[in-house]
Amino acid sequence: MSQTETTAEAEQVWMVERTFSADSPHILVIVYATLDGARYLQKERAFNRFGGSAPEVTAAIDVAPDDLRPVETADRRERYATEAERMRTRHEPDTAV
Repeated sequence: MSQTETTAEAEQVWMVERTFSADSPHILVIVYATLDGARYLQKERAFNRFGGSAPEVTAAIDVAPDDLRPVETADRRERYATEAERMRTRHEPDTAV
């Protein structure tokens, strides 16, 4: 699938945010969004910050459209769209970031 191609089975989304969970410093929260910033997917990855390596996060992933949620605010949609486009222009989808 090309960087901008969308199919009924999968849609490519780009990493737009990466933070640690407020509940646990051992959970990495990653947000991926569509290029237009209108829909997103939030993933959580657990790891041991003191002994293990951080989970690999790639610039983009392919997800089922049904797994995406709408972005509620215009400000966040704009921020996600800007960051998704920046990631797309700087990285290949499978590049670890």
